[in-house]
Amino acid sequence: MGRPTKMIGLIGGMSWESSAEYYRILNQGVRERLGPTASARCLLWSFNFSEIEELQHKGDWEGLALRMIDAARRLEAGGADVLVICTNTMHRMAPAVQAAVKVPLLHIADPTAQRIKAAGFATVGLLGTAFTMEQDFYKGRLSEDHGLRVIVPDEPDRAVIHRIIYEELVAGKVTAESREAYRGVIARLVQRGAEAIILGCTEIMLLVRPEDSPVPIFDTTALHAEAAIAFALSG
Repeated sequence: MGRPTKMIGLIGGMSWESSAEYYRILNQGVRERLGPTASARCLLWSFNFSEIEELQHKGDWEGLALRMIDAARRLEAGGADVLVICTNTMHRMAPAVQAAVKVPLLHIADPTAQRIKAAGFATVGLLGTAFTMEQDFYKGRLSEDHGLRVIVPDEPDRAVIHRIIYEELVAGKVTAESREAYRGVIARLVQRGAEAIILGCTEIMLLVRPEDSPVPIFDTTALHAEAAIAFALSG
């Protein structure tokens, strides 16, 4: 028998494209650490993202919070030892979700900030949905809890980033034109002082590669999944 691991509860489907990456990274990581037949013990609650996206753009964050809490409680009841919200934007509800369950919630911003600081960077450019770039639930955690200076794109660039996420990346569409658009946004953030770039939407890693940025990029999907692996294998 393989070494016992804790059960990871994944709140996913937002979109399933990035949730599939979480599943791949979790299983590959556990296999690398425990042996060729090992895999991650996990539960997945997967939303219909079209319903979530509609509520996001209506600004119904209360309705979204109720759905997230319901998913978290179901995963906890199913035996999850830790919860992972497989999207940056829905971490707006992270405090409410954590308050509704007894098991810990691994916040996506924390392993990202820790890795950035360990690499010696203090000023970062943030890419994500308009909600993540413009609202304070994510930027505030990076700055207030971790002491990072966060730069976001200007309004026209934010609109481009957001549109590509919702019209292309969540549907698994990756184009050279959109990659070039993101490269331009990244270059402008670097000109404004960004020492590193946070891919603050779990779908962006489908499009942006390390060679697309003149400074290091930090993929929140991979860093979040790696933190879940570490938790599952601890103790």
